[in-house]
Amino acid sequence: MRNRLLLFLLLALAISAQTPPSVKGGMVVSQERLASEAGAQVLREGGSAVDAAVATAFALAVVHPAAGNLGGGGFLLSRPVDGPPSFVDFREAAPGAAGPRMWLKAGVYDEARHHRSLASVGVPGTVAGLHEAWRREGRLPWARLLHPAIRLAREGFLLSENQAASLAEQLPEFRKHGPTLAQFSRDGLPLRTGDRLVQRDLARTLVRISKDWRDFYRGRTARLILRDTRENAGLIRAADLAAYRPVLREVLRGRYRGLEVLAAPPPSSGGQVLIEALNILEGYDLRAAGAGSPAAVHLASEALRRAFADRARFLGDPAFNLDMPLDRLLSKAYAGELRGTIEPDRASVSAPDRFTWPRDRPDTTHLSVIDRRGSAVSLTYTLEDSYGLKRIVPGAGFLLNNELGDFNGGPGLTDATGLIGTPPNLAGPGKRPLSSMCPLILVKDGAVLLVSGSPGGRSIPSTVLETVLNVVDFGMDARAAVDTPRFHHQWLPDRIQVEAGLAEATRAALKAMGHDLSVVKKQGCAQVILVRDGQAEGAADSRRWADSGLAAE
Repeated sequence: MRNRLLLFLLLALAISAQTPPSVKGGMVVSQERLASEAGAQVLREGGSAVDAAVATAFALAVVHPAAGNLGGGGFLLSRPVDGPPSFVDFREAAPGAAGPRMWLKAGVYDEARHHRSLASVGVPGTVAGLHEAWRREGRLPWARLLHPAIRLAREGFLLSENQAASLAEQLPEFRKHGPTLAQFSRDGLPLRTGDRLVQRDLARTLVRISKDWRDFYRGRTARLILRDTRENAGLIRAADLAAYRPVLREVLRGRYRGLEVLAAPPPSSGGQVLIEALNILEGYDLRAAGAGSPAAVHLASEALRRAFADRARFLGDPAFNLDMPLDRLLSKAYAGELRGTIEPDRASVSAPDRFTWPRDRPDTTHLSVIDRRGSAVSLTYTLEDSYGLKRIVPGAGFLLNNELGDFNGGPGLTDATGLIGTPPNLAGPGKRPLSSMCPLILVKDGAVLLVSGSPGGRSIPSTVLETVLNVVDFGMDARAAVDTPRFHHQWLPDRIQVEAGLAEATRAALKAMGHDLSVVKKQGCAQVILVRDGQAEGAADSRRWADSGLAAE
């Protein structure tokens, strides 16, 4: 009897050691409080982290139309407590009529067609991607998860100061398309703080999707999309919509100071840049250098310089680039080689034939979720530009993306004017454009430690990297990890972008090392959850819309 009792105790201890601790209070962090509250209510009803992410994402499509969307795409990284991590790629895809020379007119690059025409619209992936994630890990009914978005669209919501200002800023663009102007103005006049924004066509679309998600790709919603693209020289056809599928990809994994790093694989470059930079930085004592110190900023910038150079050379849609050397790029041995090229007190030079990358499109949005069981989701999605193409689908009420602008301009176009023509990211039928999105989950001793992500174009991996360094190397809480001044280096142009809050002494020291600096007011908009002692603490970034973001329990 005694031996049986001892065996039972040993078995119980073994089971408990293998089971990650639960989290006291699930949490949702997003850029809009109404969306965060929608997701948090799902958690309170017993929904999974994926359920909450889906509800939050659909709500963002209503209350944050600058980036929340039905007509765009993105990536969802999930780390359930009872299974392996997964990654749903619902990036937009090029239609069948796309090709590498599609942005050229008589051999000359056509910037307007590349970024501001219906030809730049990729086949949207958001609806299919969110449904796939829910199918795999959802608990609550699909229709339940769309209820908050339907209500917010049908009944409307009161505009915050920032929401009203954002819509007013876009009014000149909205005036170019009558249905869009009607939806986002008051008879052509700007909506004001406290006005109620009602979107009835969008509500009807959401109702159809709640009954059958395939309506977006084969039903009435699909027919509305196709009518618009046919009448306005768009490239998407019925076969393109019907053929769209989200792709389940292998999660990129790394290790940093004993912690497991889960990040985005191609066609996102975020995971490669992040893990490669972390591998390089692991060889330095950043804690001793101190957060925001010249040494810490210099070393991190040099690591990012090298990771971004590899991004430009090797990365693209994996279905069309079969020789991407990811194993080498993410190896500790390769990081050691790169570390050996970094001088501790002197800036490197990126290239003699410098050029400037095309303008970043910063208006992506991110949400982070953790449920009470400890499962986590990190989701980043976008329309590309702020409000995408800045035109809704008439009768459907949602904005279209201009995501194909993320493809390179054309073969061999790389030059000093800012064009890029390297082969891995040229357009082609069914191809997904390279992205910088960087959803991240950090795991310690089998349990989620950090969930992070951000918008910001090519600065996204830098922003996410710095949230990791702030927590792991500098011991910050969630709020400090989000609020600390940021910086970014992307190989070309050969300079460090720094936020205005970075100390003047640090800036002067970096210049003395040979770095060229550019100062910006703000970089990114991180949404972070940190778990400490079994308690989730969240921080919604206030850099963009100080009156809107919320960490909701």
